Amino acid sequence: MALWQNPKWFDSARRREQLDEHITQTGQARFGIRAFGEQEKAGAVRRHFNRVAPKYDFMNSLLSLGIQHVWKRGAIRMLDLRPGQKVLDVCGGTGDLAILASRRVGRRGAVVIYDINWEMIAAGRPKIDPVPELANIGYVQGDAEAIAFPDHTFDVAMVGFGIRNLTHLKRGFSEMHRVLKPGGKLLCLEFSRPFNPLFRGLYDFYSFNIMPLLGQLLVGSAESYACLPETIRMFPLPDELARMLESIGFGSVNYEAFTNGIAVAHVGVKR
Repeated sequence: MALWQNPKWFDSARRREQLDEHITQTGQARFGIRAFGEQEKAGAVRRHFNRVAPKYDFMNSLLSLGIQHVWKRGAIRMLDLRPGQKVLDVCGGTGDLAILASRRVGRRGAVVIYDINWEMIAAGRPKIDPVPELANIGYVQGDAEAIAFPDHTFDVAMVGFGIRNLTHLKRGFSEMHRVLKPGGKLLCLEFSRPFNPLFRGLYDFYSFNIMPLLGQLLVGSAESYACLPETIRMFPLPDELARMLESIGFGSVNYEAFTNGIAVAHVGVKR
């Protein structure tokens, strides 16, 4: 029996309940299987990341067996970044994607790590600040649903494993669309449902037995590491997310799946 409650994978109707329209109508939002008032979820998410920030990078590498770094490199390649471009890393946390982007845009370019949680930003700074070639990375604490930059500021906006934690998913993507220049690119790297049913069963066992146990042993919070797979099971599937991005104003939307669909990277162009 699982050490933590397994909410199973949501069907399409229940996945739609996680979107802006339903949340605004009901005044209720979920973070994992827990329901909060619409205005309360952001605080719950902030408290969650305060707990996990000190060991965030270590735990992500451990729990993914290091494969997360392969996914991130693959996703960044899809952007075809150029020297001199300006990149916004939304929900940028400890800066893995920002570091990869920084090396590609070079000294003439700029990358901004943008996150509502300062503890997450601070946890990543020791691997960025001492490295001279990463001096083009800056930090801004702010809300992804109300991005603190003018329209048409960036060539690229990207979000890695963070968008599903927002209260209003579409609002977050709309804000990224707003701050992009016409023709700018969006990257969304996020967890998804594995394709193969047998593999999916093993993934579920790992998610609700091994991950919470390691979270308790190493971080002192099983709940924090059960919440992660809960949120994944509620997130739109790749085709659904592609249609959402198109409805917001992105064209040429395509996606690439990694490791049997555990992670999926979407790229779109601002029309």
